[in-house]
Amino acid sequence: MKIGYALAVATLLLAGPPGVASAGDNHDPAMHQAADTTAAEKPASSLPQVSGTVTKVDEAAGKITIDHQAIPNLEMDPMTMVFKASDAALLKAAKAGDAVKFTADKVNGQLTVMSLEKGK
Repeated sequence: MKIGYALAVATLLLAGPPGVASAGDNHDPAMHQAADTTAAEKPASSLPQVSGTVTKVDEAAGKITIDHQAIPNLEMDPMTMVFKASDAALLKAAKAGDAVKFTADKVNGQLTVMSLEKGK
């Protein structure tokens, strides 16, 4: 009986406290970080280009409103939407009424225009 008790205590001591990974565990915190990358790390060129028309530019707020076609990567139907600009220079290149082609993604929970060029 004493041997069984001693083995149980030894097993608990070797296992360590709950929630702490031991040397043999395959838990790698870097794997969680890799899965939690932001859109800012994705190149805009890998995102689908979408056509739209600028309806408003708010440089002070860093936002642009675009009446756009469907955005496949965001699973968004055509609509008019306010986006954050990933770079203030994008806002300087556009004005209300401009036909544009742009890429958008979700960055830190906000819909963001990643690239923008005037359309033809």
